[in-house]
Amino acid sequence: MIGPPGSGKTMLSKRLPTILPPMTFDEALETTRIHSVAGLLKEGQPLLARRPFRSPHHTISDVALIGGGQIPKPGEVSLSHNGVLFLDELPEFKRNVLEVLRQPMENGEVTVSRAVASITYPASFMLVSAMNPCPCGYFGDTRHQCTCTPGLIQRYRRRVSGPLLDRIDIHIEVPAVPYKDLSTEYSGERSDVIRERVVMARNIQSVRFKSDKIYCNGQMKTRHIRKYCILKPEAQSLLDTAMQKLSLSARAYARILKLSRTIADLEPSERIDSHHISEAIQYRTLDMGIF
Repeated sequence: MIGPPGSGKTMLSKRLPTILPPMTFDEALETTRIHSVAGLLKEGQPLLARRPFRSPHHTISDVALIGGGQIPKPGEVSLSHNGVLFLDELPEFKRNVLEVLRQPMENGEVTVSRAVASITYPASFMLVSAMNPCPCGYFGDTRHQCTCTPGLIQRYRRRVSGPLLDRIDIHIEVPAVPYKDLSTEYSGERSDVIRERVVMARNIQSVRFKSDKIYCNGQMKTRHIRKYCILKPEAQSLLDTAMQKLSLSARAYARILKLSRTIADLEPSERIDSHHISEAIQYRTLDMGIF
């Protein structure tokens, strides 16, 4: 999420666990084991029933993020297993710390090797990050003047590598909310209403993948994408045009297809139409060069 200070990026991130599907017993058991090894279980708490939400500070080390120590212990990526890992002020994290995220994001696990032992911990998490569009935070904001030079903005954005951004499915702008909207009594959908749609979509995916040993669209490999993400000619033409004009990578291509499959499931729709592809492409803000 990219937006000026105070636009609600952190608040939105903290709400995500409230709309995610409830943990299954196996997920709860696996998550509880990790927290037990780390010594984070509260007294009298036999099982973790809620999905974890971890939000480490940007001064965190790569060992604390991935795991390690003289006696290897799970890091933040494993403590957020089956939950959300939120990185606020993404460009403020050290470059080497962010780069170690690439392997667990692809494999869903992390191996910590030390002289005494080598341990593999699960690390299947939802990565959510937030950043300002520039160092002062007001680039593109119509209500505040940006004081950053083009060179300063470019250096700020280069702190996050292209390969890491390429692994993030959704890049979205979060504009500042006008005061008149904050002061009205109107409120959006409740989390429990949104959660019902999410649970419905997850159930659809569970049925779809019952013979594939996976349970959601995010876990699809190339063979699953070819089987379950068949596009009509007009949708395929739209995606081909986007690939050429935006110079998207093969990884971005696969992620757009998986995201469009999820958008279709939320309707619900059995087929992926042009408007599903179009919406998925719009979530590649950084690839479009808008920021």
